[in-house]
Amino acid sequence: MKTAIITDSTVFLTENYKKRDNLFVIPVPLIMDNRVYLEGVDIHPDGFYDLLKDADELPKTSQPAIGEVLDFYESLAKEGYEAIISIHMSSGISGFVTTLQTLVNELSDIKVYPFDSLITSGPMGKLVEMALDMTAIGLEPEKIVHALSQAREFIEGYIVVDDLNHLVRGGRLKNGAAVIGTLLKIKPILSFQDGNIVLTEKIRSQKKALNRVREIVLNDISSLPQDSTFYVIHCNNRDVAQQVMDELLLEDASLDVHLCDFGPVIGAHLGEKSIAIGVAPKTIKGLI
Repeated sequence: MKTAIITDSTVFLTENYKKRDNLFVIPVPLIMDNRVYLEGVDIHPDGFYDLLKDADELPKTSQPAIGEVLDFYESLAKEGYEAIISIHMSSGISGFVTTLQTLVNELSDIKVYPFDSLITSGPMGKLVEMALDMTAIGLEPEKIVHALSQAREFIEGYIVVDDLNHLVRGGRLKNGAAVIGTLLKIKPILSFQDGNIVLTEKIRSQKKALNRVREIVLNDISSLPQDSTFYVIHCNNRDVAQQVMDELLLEDASLDVHLCDFGPVIGAHLGEKSIAIGVAPKTIKGLI
């Protein structure tokens, strides 16, 4: 079965997957000072934070236009695709994948499988890469979705933000009210839980918080570090992210670690200088 893999522009993919013929990326809109940008099209990490500093108000994000997405799905059917697996950022960040789930049954010419990654960026990219690998060996869409669901159980993400204001104002931090009074005194560790971003721990400095996150991902994750891929992800804070990556590799030089940045859409929610470590299974072995 000819199956397309679709994701959104908040994804991070390694270079050898970006040009797969059956991969398609939907840009996510970002609204700043009454102008609509499309992530990955006319706004990129380079330059975004300069615009953010000069913005009159915090940027907002929007779901991709659902009508245009459904039209795109139908165009893929005309190209001979029989199924689409559409893997998107967590429903705790955006309602887009939930919207898809309510509307895809309206399509008669192609079967669409919306998949909630419950995360974003690198770990979501790993799910996309796994899906592409499984289409390459001819697996049926139902088996691919089942394997992705299994892989998702081992995906984790931990974030240290410089300023909680972006998440609190945007409504993306579910238990943010408990920490507003201490914003200036702590560097909170946030984590993804069931797709939502929640406060996990309160630490007194960024360095201590990042050390604690490194300790968590090396000792407390649900899979062995040797079986995992790690993503050190930053919002315009590459030097610190590189240091975090180097420290992970000092612990174990054999670890599979990637350095990447959050795009403007996630950066708008987390704020500049945020650092995250994402974890995902290294391979599809054992999942299919």
